[in-house]
Amino acid sequence: MRGGSELSIGDLRQRVGIQRAVRVADGGGGAEETWEMLAEVWAAVLPLTGFERVEADAVSGHVTHEIWLRYRDDVTPDMRFRLGKRLFDVRAVIDIEERRRFLKCLCEERDL
Repeated sequence: MRGGSELSIGDLRQRVGIQRAVRVADGGGGAEETWEMLAEVWAAVLPLTGFERVEADAVSGHVTHEIWLRYRDDVTPDMRFRLGKRLFDVRAVIDIEERRRFLKCLCEERDL
């Protein structure tokens, strides 16, 4: 990637899965949430910042990333990306310059 909002298709070098939450009946009148794969796409996964915070008397580290991909109209902030064993919760989805060419997704990496 050459900086700023400049991106070329060649910068999309990592294969990520787009997952969405699905509620499945648990057989007891309730439901549980599972994740289903919506698509696998080529993306650029770029770390932005990292920070630590104390949660339940333990230090927990978090890394914030931008994940860039070709434009899709079905990516929303309630989804996540999977890169191997790594998971990234989508926090915001931005249509770069509103040209329907690329999406920039602001994500937070989740601990497994």
